[in-house]
Amino acid sequence: MTTGVRRRMGVEERRQQLIGVALELFSQRSPDDVSIDEIASAAGISRPLVYHYFPGKLSLYEAALKRASDELASRFVEPHEGPLGARLLRVMRRFFDFVDDHGPGFAALMRGGPAVGSTATNALIDSVRQAAYVQILSHLDVPNPPARLELVVRSWISLAESTALIWLDGRRIPRAELEVQLVHDFAALAAVSATRDEEMGALLRRMFKDEPADGPFSELVGRLVSLAS
Repeated sequence: MTTGVRRRMGVEERRQQLIGVALELFSQRSPDDVSIDEIASAAGISRPLVYHYFPGKLSLYEAALKRASDELASRFVEPHEGPLGARLLRVMRRFFDFVDDHGPGFAALMRGGPAVGSTATNALIDSVRQAAYVQILSHLDVPNPPARLELVVRSWISLAESTALIWLDGRRIPRAELEVQLVHDFAALAAVSATRDEEMGALLRRMFKDEPADGPFSELVGRLVSLAS
């Protein structure tokens, strides 16, 4: 039997609740368009109480961004099982799951929002990119990457970000096609680099060695051959 008495939250529990509420609202609309009053109403508390836990919308946005960045970084964690192409495809699907679920917030972060430009925000963005970079290198089994490989991996991560932003602007290309295309893009970037560097050439041969006939890397090769014929 309920008594109708609202349970009093502890300080950290309330902070986490407000972060969750803010993140949900920022996922639906740009953070610029979400007011403290809306956050307070959604959390079931007063506006002054929000300021008791966070000095302003910027600090709340940065806290929500920290949670979102941790979640986004986790999307790049993938078991080292099976061919590389299939692993990257699973990573891209989880990445686009996040983009799909947090579209306005993701776009605000990458294009400019209330916290963009702050030292804390830039550090969070960089931490996600670095986490993705480290994960990809671990799948390539290259702990000390040469300069060309670093360029390939970091360029690909930037490409994934840009592709997601373009997709959010109207979703004119089917999401599943873009997920596969980005895996193809990774192989293509590596292949171009391999034409200029033997170390990259050896890495590319290793990438393709265990690729099944129905894998995304093999699909790319087939498409390129058909274009050339």
